[in-house]
Amino acid sequence: MANKSLDGIDPEKLASIEQLLDRQQISDCLLRFSRGMDRFDRTLFLSAFHPDAVISAGDFVGGPVELYDWASELHAQGQSATQHNLLNHSCDIDGDIAHCETYYLFVGCNRDNTNWLAGGRYIDRLERRGGEWKIALRCNAIEWSSVLPAAALPFADVVDAELNGVIARGPEDISYLRPLLNRRPV
Repeated sequence: MANKSLDGIDPEKLASIEQLLDRQQISDCLLRFSRGMDRFDRTLFLSAFHPDAVISAGDFVGGPVELYDWASELHAQGQSATQHNLLNHSCDIDGDIAHCETYYLFVGCNRDNTNWLAGGRYIDRLERRGGEWKIALRCNAIEWSSVLPAAALPFADVVDAELNGVIARGPEDISYLRPLLNRRPV
């Protein structure tokens, strides 16, 4: 494919491409928050927020560092694993400000042999500063919550035998391994 100058691109199409790139950067930011919390990766988690961000989540209201400390302690004490799943996402971008609504489904494997399920929406104002989109304000609208009994993991013998020690909440987790290797013998 030949190299084309941007001069030949229709301005409306170029604006659409720029908006798609902004939306992807915003999506990547939100994923850093979720993955950072689930993997207890403080650096990744904090990279989703501007340092002066204000976040409200349940009883918590504060900044990103305090949020990480509060939430990671809560999850370490209460759950052996968590998944913050991001679902429907809408995003209104106006210059360097974006207002987003992202539905989420939270699942936690509780230490008391139950599973905690919760759903809600992250209502965010993101700001592009220094060319980077990050969360400046977040309201966590928790809309429902439930606790269910845990069930046995399917294929638990395979998981235990092959992945023991590589599923973790930190940099020793298999998702950080580069290059990724299959743990099953070939």
